[in-house]
Amino acid sequence: MFDFDLLQIVAGLPGLVIAMVVHEYAHALVAVKMGDPTPRFAGRLSLNPMNHIDPIGLLCMFLVHFGWAKPVSINPYNFRNPRMGDILVSLAGPFANFVTAFIAMAMLFALFAGTNGAMSSGAQQVFSLIILYNINFGIFNLIPVPPLDGSHVLKELLPGELAYKLAGLERYSFLILLVFLMTPLPFYILQPISRGIIGAMSAVLSFIF
Repeated sequence: MFDFDLLQIVAGLPGLVIAMVVHEYAHALVAVKMGDPTPRFAGRLSLNPMNHIDPIGLLCMFLVHFGWAKPVSINPYNFRNPRMGDILVSLAGPFANFVTAFIAMAMLFALFAGTNGAMSSGAQQVFSLIILYNINFGIFNLIPVPPLDGSHVLKELLPGELAYKLAGLERYSFLILLVFLMTPLPFYILQPISRGIIGAMSAVLSFIF
């Protein structure tokens, strides 16, 4: 379960930090755009990693591949449309991760083409991990288990009683996610989705480079 590969940690650090920062910044930005100033007052409308990174969550990402950033606090009652605002803010984080992964892949393709395939293996690994971590971070946060983003979207789409029951799962969320990650389900469910997204992005970029 524990992975102390120093080279992997050094190469993966940019990807993990970028994935967490763009994810939380996107939540903050869309919340402010939707009419809630709470993230701005909390200093979260920033790309400064220190405003978003939870040191323990980052360390856990390296060691057990399960971690977290500081959640962005919002007040849905400030949204012009609370229901739609909550959905858009929730989707903004994963969407930002997927866009970041696509940009990183485009840069990797461009650098590889510009060097005629002579790009260093270290640089390739860094870019590859930026792509992988952003895609996986986006997919993971779409799981409909509180307090992940997917649960906020599902809660707004469910009728009142079911939404209330879903919210009640939050007290067990850490245990649910831990059990989920200890089973083969991530391999059989999340990994194929990740590979599919990477394949789709690569196919699009192959028409350009």
